[in-house]
Amino acid sequence: MSHIAVLDFGSQYTLLIVRRIRELGVESRVYPGDVETKELKDVGGIILSGGPGSVYEEDAVLPSEGIFGMGVPILGICYGMQAIAQMLGGKVRAVGKKEFGDTEFKVVGNSRLFYGMPGEFKVWMSHGDEVVDIPAGFVVSGRTKVGKVASIEDPRRKFYGLQFHPEVVHTPLGMDVLSNFVFGVCGLSKNWSMRNFVESKVKELKSTLTDGNVVCGISGGVDSTTAAVLVSRAIGERLVSIFVNNGLLRKNEEENVLRILRDELGLNVVYVDASSRFLNALSGVVDPEEKRKIIGKEFVDVFEEVAMKIKGVKYLLQGTLYPDVIESGAGGFKAHRIKSHHNVGGLPEKMKLQVV
Repeated sequence: MSHIAVLDFGSQYTLLIVRRIRELGVESRVYPGDVETKELKDVGGIILSGGPGSVYEEDAVLPSEGIFGMGVPILGICYGMQAIAQMLGGKVRAVGKKEFGDTEFKVVGNSRLFYGMPGEFKVWMSHGDEVVDIPAGFVVSGRTKVGKVASIEDPRRKFYGLQFHPEVVHTPLGMDVLSNFVFGVCGLSKNWSMRNFVESKVKELKSTLTDGNVVCGISGGVDSTTAAVLVSRAIGERLVSIFVNNGLLRKNEEENVLRILRDELGLNVVYVDASSRFLNALSGVVDPEEKRKIIGKEFVDVFEEVAMKIKGVKYLLQGTLYPDVIESGAGGFKAHRIKSHHNVGGLPEKMKLQVV
C-alpha cells in the first residue's frame, strides 16, 4: 500500500504533518531525516519536514541524495524546502530578521500545488533562513507580499518546496495544498482509516511481540489505555498494566478505573495503592514544580519496584498522544519504530515500545 513518507528533521510539527495526511485518508509514516532510500518502500510521495537548524551548517542533517532519484514526488516544508534548494544547486542564507507569524502569500504561475485555490491567501511562516537562488530546473511558484521567495517547484521532476507551514491551522488553506500534493501530484487514492490503522497496528504488534511479557504504566487516561488495549488485543495476558494510586485521585476514582480496565476492557491490571507513600513525600511541600518532580520520581520508583517482580518482562510500553509528542518536539522520536534501550525504567536489557 503506497504511503506518504514524512522525513523528520526535528520539527515540532512532524507528527502533525503525518496526522494531516491521514486526515485526508492516506497512509503516512515518519522516518529519520537521513533515512536510507532502501528503507523507503511502497512510497508514493515524500515530505521533508521543517526543523530548527540551518541546511548550510557543517553538522546539518540532510536527506539522502538518493531520494531525488527515486522517481516519486517530493514536497519540502520550510527547512525541507531549503534542503532541496541547497542540495540541488541553489543557495540558502540567513535572513536579517527571523520571520514568524502570518503573512500574505501570492501564487505565481499555474502550479499544480495550488490548483483551484485563490491567487492570494494567508500562510504561517516560522524561519530564520531563506532561499535566495533556486536550483536549475526550478521556478518560483509563490512569493510573499514583499516579493520574497515563498515556494518553488520543478514540475517535470515533481519536486516542490514551501517556505510556509501548510500543516498548521494558522494556514487556513493548508489542507488544500496538502490535498493537491497527495492526490493531484502524487496521484494517490484514499487507503487509510482508523479502523484499518487498528487492524494493521495489532497485526504489527503480534509479529513483533512474539515472546516475553510487556509492562506498562496505566492511569485510565486516553493515551495509556489506548496503547494497552491495542497491545492486549495482540498478546492478551502477556501485557501487564500497572495502575498506581498516588493518593491524589478523585473520590472512588480508583474503583471506577479498575472496573473499566478489568471488567469492560479485559486488561490484566496490577493495582498498587501507594497513596500514603506519595502523600508523605508531598507533606509540607508548597511549590507546584517541586510537587510535580516528587510525584514523577515516586511514580518511577513504585513502578520499578512492581515491574521488577514480574517474571519474563521483555518490553516496556509507553502510549503517547500526538499533542504530547508535538509539544515536546519530534526530533528525537521516530513513530512506529521499536528501538533498543538499556536500563529503561530500571529494567535491564529491555525494549521500549511506543505506540502513537
